[in-house]
Amino acid sequence: MLKKEVDNAIAILENGGLIVYPTDTVWGIGCDATNKEAIEKIYKLKKRSDKKTMICLVANQFMLEKYVEKVPETAYDIMDLSERPVTIIYDNPKGIAQNLIAEDNTLAIRVATDQFCQRLIQNFKRPIVSTSANIAGEPTPGNFSEISNLILKGVDYVVNLERTNTIKSPSSIIKLGNDGTVKVIRK
Repeated sequence: MLKKEVDNAIAILENGGLIVYPTDTVWGIGCDATNKEAIEKIYKLKKRSDKKTMICLVANQFMLEKYVEKVPETAYDIMDLSERPVTIIYDNPKGIAQNLIAEDNTLAIRVATDQFCQRLIQNFKRPIVSTSANIAGEPTPGNFSEISNLILKGVDYVVNLERTNTIKSPSSIIKLGNDGTVKVIRK
């Protein structure tokens, strides 16, 4: 089942499509993080300003290093010591679609910790966008049953895994500057 869902999702991502999928935090809307047009589709679907950036998922620390100019040493400590998923905002991302990068040249990236996301991203060989599966300003769905039909009908594929799982919470978000600054954005 896992392999089939990974293959189905990759087929959509490779063609610039959108997926709704379970992550290590909440249900997300995803696309190829290197595809500007796919990212525009997510902004439109969520009715969200393209000035508000989204999170990007990578499969492992090696992939993280490929898409960030310099990963601060503190980032590795935070990832290793964190007891729950943590998203880190990095300076100077590279190889990512420009409309995913914030005006201050930063990008929020999380190393995925669940099996489905890791396998999906490893097999896709590129980072994927991860933004909550809701319209901007509406509550983040706590589980699959809370995702609006507008979102479900607005994507090209809905992953058929973990639909009955209990509510998960969003990741914590920490901004790490290359100058050594650390700022907690969301606990």
